[in-house]
Amino acid sequence: MAEPTPRRHEPRLRPAPLLFEPTQVADDPEHFFDLESIDDPRALLARSTELALAFRAAADRAVEFQAMAAAQLADPRRFDRLTTADIAERAEWTEDYAKKMVEFGRDLLRGAEGGVGHADPV
Repeated sequence: MAEPTPRRHEPRLRPAPLLFEPTQVADDPEHFFDLESIDDPRALLARSTELALAFRAAADRAVEFQAMAAAQLADPRRFDRLTTADIAERAEWTEDYAKKMVEFGRDLLRGAEGGVGHADPV
């Protein structure tokens, strides 16, 4: 089960580092962060859990940055602002989702300025 994204006033947990793999190893579809070489199920569970949490944390952070960028692009003070339809097309979202992300981004940007927490986009 996914843990909720920490609020701005809570410290973020540091997930396991995502180590880059050599190109020749990454080309092997059976190879995934060396998990296939771990024989001990306890160690495999621990490392795969670390990776799952790291990917989840990375995805959460990426979504926050998407939302902030969407809010900045939709800012009516910008001479080159984009409509939510334009943002949706660029990000491959629905227009309704783009509207939610713009609002989420505005909340995040206000929180960054005022130290207030944020809400999830959906």
